[in-house]
Amino acid sequence: MNSRKRMNWADLVIILFITGVALTCLVPFLYMIALSLSSNNAIISQKVSLWPVGFTFETYKTILSDVEMIYTLGYTIVLTIVYTVLCMFLTVCAAYPLTKKRLKGRNFLLTVMVITMYFSGGLIPNYLLVKNLDLMNTAWSLVLPGAMSVFNVIILKTFFASLPESLEESASIDGCSDLGILVRIVLPLSLPSIATLSLFYAVDRWNGFQDALFYITNKNLYPMQLKLYQIITANQQLDVQQGEGSVGAYIVPESLKAASVMFATVPILVVYPKLQKYFVDGVMTGAIKG
Repeated sequence: MNSRKRMNWADLVIILFITGVALTCLVPFLYMIALSLSSNNAIISQKVSLWPVGFTFETYKTILSDVEMIYTLGYTIVLTIVYTVLCMFLTVCAAYPLTKKRLKGRNFLLTVMVITMYFSGGLIPNYLLVKNLDLMNTAWSLVLPGAMSVFNVIILKTFFASLPESLEESASIDGCSDLGILVRIVLPLSLPSIATLSLFYAVDRWNGFQDALFYITNKNLYPMQLKLYQIITANQQLDVQQGEGSVGAYIVPESLKAASVMFATVPILVVYPKLQKYFVDGVMTGAIKG
């Protein structure tokens, strides 16, 4: 009886802790939604909490009224897909050979790759490299420099190494090549890890901002994050010019920031639930087994 009571109290503490952690993530999100849907007067007078005050869609209309925004959204989606596919292709090509003991120098190669996780050339050398490769003001400047993550390679390598060797040996006896084994056996069994790492890459590119700020000056090549930054900056300048005497003539920057966050977050929120079932299995198996 005492053991059951202790267990119930322990469960209660765990539930309260998890609820608290969930609220720390949910409350700011709800506040941003309320802020983006509230009127200018309510925001300026600081009446907004977790529920919209003076409900309005004017901020979202401001974002969507930009004729370039829909183009930027489509361009960013295509850019994210291309980036994710290329990154996963390179990650698989790097991870699978490293699981083979017959690969000469694989430990040296892995060591060199791990070193790059802790030491890099820095911002200026990266910029000069992109410039000397004539990638400035091209979509490839947002794709190639970060086209492979060593961390993700290690996760996928560990997952590949956890697969039973008997499967590959049987396929090899039947005359299947290394490429055939990878495509027909290894990859279908690795869908949880592949889906998880694809989500990592997609989120990384979707939220990418700094590289576009350095490498892109052509407005037609702005990814969505940089486009939203330009909108917010322009509205803040308008805020300074208008002064405090014309509250209804423009959108309050805080509301525009909140709407921009929501506009950039919704596409990922739509994709994430579809990959969630693979997420835990993919990360845990790739990180623990092997």
